Amino acid sequence: MEGFNMGHRQNQNDQQHLQKCIVIDSDQVRKLLTESILIHHLQSSISNDTIKCPQRQNLCINDNTNRNAPPGQLLVMPAWSQSSATPYIGVKLVTAFPHNTHMGLPGINASYLLSDSFTGSPLAFIDGTEMTHWRTSCISALSASYLARQDPHVLAMVGAGQLAPYLIRAHLSVRPSLKRVIIWNRTPSKAQALVEKLRVGLGSVEIVCGGDDLDAIIGSADVISCATSSESPLIHGAFVKPGTHLDLVGSFAPSMRECDDETLAKARVFVDCEAALKEAGELVGAFCRGLLRPEDVVGTLAELARGSKGGRSRAEEITVFKSVGSAIVDLVTAQLIYEKHLQSSCQ
Repeated sequence: MEGFNMGHRQNQNDQQHLQKCIVIDSDQVRKLLTESILIHHLQSSISNDTIKCPQRQNLCINDNTNRNAPPGQLLVMPAWSQSSATPYIGVKLVTAFPHNTHMGLPGINASYLLSDSFTGSPLAFIDGTEMTHWRTSCISALSASYLARQDPHVLAMVGAGQLAPYLIRAHLSVRPSLKRVIIWNRTPSKAQALVEKLRVGLGSVEIVCGGDDLDAIIGSADVISCATSSESPLIHGAFVKPGTHLDLVGSFAPSMRECDDETLAKARVFVDCEAALKEAGELVGAFCRGLLRPEDVVGTLAELARGSKGGRSRAEEITVFKSVGSAIVDLVTAQLIYEKHLQSSCQ
């Protein structure tokens, strides 16, 4: 693992049985991780077949008994392994309340509990929101390393929420040829605010606000990353040019949809995990309408990492990566954060 000595594993396992549960907040997560270290770790860990991961529970908080209560969802994502390489149990709790954005609050919040899988003892309580931003963006970047052209120049970021800056930095880390980033949001002022925030720290990369014409932005982009809670398509296949790679992050329920059927029909489609075939609104809808079959999905990110499925095969082909989130990725990300925290504490 880049930047991390796995030879400390036994000492760390010994420490797990001795120390109290620690709290790793968002600032500590940012200090412990870099995009390159996490992407490398995910690449080597994503196909770990010792990790057990049941399908996550997606629970509706508002059951319509209280008309004044806002709609919300609770997602429960457990995973565990008893291998010597990954001796952990992890559970992430995610709350999704889209109306929060109207109050200036995050729409999605998460917490993560990491425990010892041989004793059940809690080891760490990690800021799940920060961890999710890192793991989601780095999974997108890892997929782009297989599916995007080697020489893209323009990245379109659709959505200017909490995840957007993480996605931009992660994509730039695997495709340094990207020299122009166009940010679009339904509320232009939010896109402009993100532009101003990112202009510091991204070197010679040009960061601009895309304005109102999303179709024109889509047509100019070589890589498109979309992170929204949209329930109607924002990306229309008619405007996606040959050779484009699309990274669809936002939808995690059948009612949500970021691209239209034409986009999928024109593309080679990959997913982060099998759950996407049941949860991603773009795919579920296309299956129901008979426009796409589950077997038309080329493969998963784990298959790309193992080399059992090939990535981009032609410069002009369109590729789509659809992610809904995986508890396996959460567990191995939490592992990296926790073990790097132990290593830094010993120095």
